[in-house]
Amino acid sequence: MVLDKIRKENDIKNIKPQEWKQLSEEIRNFLVEKLSKTGGHLASNLGVVELTMALHLVFDLPKDKIIWDVGHQSYTHKILTGRKDCFDNLRKYGGISGFPKRSESACDSFDTGHSSTSISAGLGMAWAREMTGENYHVVSVIGDGSMTGGMAFEALNNAAALKKNFIIVLNDNNMSISENVGGMSRHLSKLRTSANYTGLKEGVQSTLEKIPVAGERIVAGIRKTKSSIKQMVIPGMMFEEMGIMYLGPVDGHNIKAMVRTFQEASQVPGPVLVHVLTHKGNGYEPAERHPSRFHGTAPFDVQTGIPKDKSNPSYTDIFSTVMRKMGERDPKVVAITAAMSDGTGLKRFRNMFPERFFDVGIAEEHAVTFAAGLAAGGMRPVFAVYSSFLQRAYDQLIHDVCMQNLPVVFAVDRAGLVGSDGETHQGVFDLSYLTSMPNMTVMAPKNKWELSDMLKFAISFQGPIALRYPRGEAYVGLEDYREPIELGKCEEIYAGSKVLLLALGSMVATAEKVRENLLAEGIDAGLVNVRFAKPFDEEYLQNAMGKYQVIVTMEENVALGGMGEHMACFLRREGFEGSILPVAIPDEFVEQGNVDTLKEMLGIDASTITNRILDLIK
Repeated sequence: MVLDKIRKENDIKNIKPQEWKQLSEEIRNFLVEKLSKTGGHLASNLGVVELTMALHLVFDLPKDKIIWDVGHQSYTHKILTGRKDCFDNLRKYGGISGFPKRSESACDSFDTGHSSTSISAGLGMAWAREMTGENYHVVSVIGDGSMTGGMAFEALNNAAALKKNFIIVLNDNNMSISENVGGMSRHLSKLRTSANYTGLKEGVQSTLEKIPVAGERIVAGIRKTKSSIKQMVIPGMMFEEMGIMYLGPVDGHNIKAMVRTFQEASQVPGPVLVHVLTHKGNGYEPAERHPSRFHGTAPFDVQTGIPKDKSNPSYTDIFSTVMRKMGERDPKVVAITAAMSDGTGLKRFRNMFPERFFDVGIAEEHAVTFAAGLAAGGMRPVFAVYSSFLQRAYDQLIHDVCMQNLPVVFAVDRAGLVGSDGETHQGVFDLSYLTSMPNMTVMAPKNKWELSDMLKFAISFQGPIALRYPRGEAYVGLEDYREPIELGKCEEIYAGSKVLLLALGSMVATAEKVRENLLAEGIDAGLVNVRFAKPFDEEYLQNAMGKYQVIVTMEENVALGGMGEHMACFLRREGFEGSILPVAIPDEFVEQGNVDTLKEMLGIDASTITNRILDLIK
């Protein structure tokens, strides 16, 4: 196998050009085989195999710097830099990350996991190179979906000031996770389909280069001319008008063409954008047919592409069903997503109410203020977004929604530990930043039925409100406990006499196990479903102070600024003299791994919590 010759970075340079095609096929087969067992980001990685090979053939790593936007498409990069044998533990605790990670390899020049950051980071590296007098190339690889993010435009606007080489590779597959939308997508589509321009450019260049002596000089002169042929043929020419040279489009599955283009780009004295056309899921038919499904996939059968384990309905599924019903009941309900209609469960709403569905692209900041405008205009907007992505719109949450007390619903998916995606995706900060905002109400359901009730409550609520729920299967326990949702009121599930467990959302299921453990030790424990992290039930806490010796708060959020910290402050202020045990995630970034493994490692599993309570009582 050609792939066996790749043991470390730059080994690909020893592969003969006639072996490139075989190597690309072997990499694809390797990725499909490994990810069918571990899960991971498949379609995006299959689409950039040749692109990654071309980059590694032209540039020298780790001297030259490649920054991957989002980073979910960096698997081939990891293979070509000596990490092939680590793929059995991809995205597992203690294994390699599914994203670039500087602590993992010197060839990973920048940690990424969120969209639209690569041009800013690359531009910063390019300026650092110039100021330190070093000599290396900087390449930022960004997808066309990521180009819908405002940060990308801010960086492009700033890049023109750099007079030294900086390469931006636009990986254009007409998709982010869902199909791309908006003006940038339409602009790139015109570039993509401008075959007349491509043919004319190549024909003119080929003819001119054949002119003895003067040919190459004429071609070089045309390239440097701002009013060149391509400005007349390609609609807009946005990039060159911003002061960034444009090269392409080039076939992203033609290695020789990309090698030639990257070599040319590396000689440009300034920022240059190389427009590369790729096909997401390329080479594996199920991923080509369903690229969204194979964006982030669970283990699957290689022959059919069908997931191996059929899970019960997830919280996202429940949200999807209830949103569709609320759309039927209230014509003012509108749904917003930041390029995640499938991932957040809004696909059904989109299909039934297309006029009330808005995909704003990968632009969370815009999404929040857009929702505020809709609310100010009398609509009932629901912005469905992953917890770790909502934090990108912190200022807009405060300034545009909370300050005006506008009725915007934030459906915060993937709240808490998400597992295999690691540090960049763990949703463990939302309770801290959301509860710090005046006028914001924050709640979390204990099971699937409560999610349904809370979403209905949220849509009728007159103010900003966030409903957070975890990734994965919806909890179906405690189905007999379904008191009506009342603002700021908790739900007492079991009364007790010595230890009180105050659990929020996903931690209610854990608290059930803790209570059973304590009862087995002869300790009477009460269990309360907190429901509201803000405002929490102060009246209940005041009454509980005289009944319990130990009060335990349980949340799947970092400790600093979380629910436990707020409750402990209130209890002490009210004169509680017993013990308070806050159970939360330590104030640190949490790496990838199975959620149960991470909970045990972080000390928020039922066994560890039980032992901490027993030690406290003793």
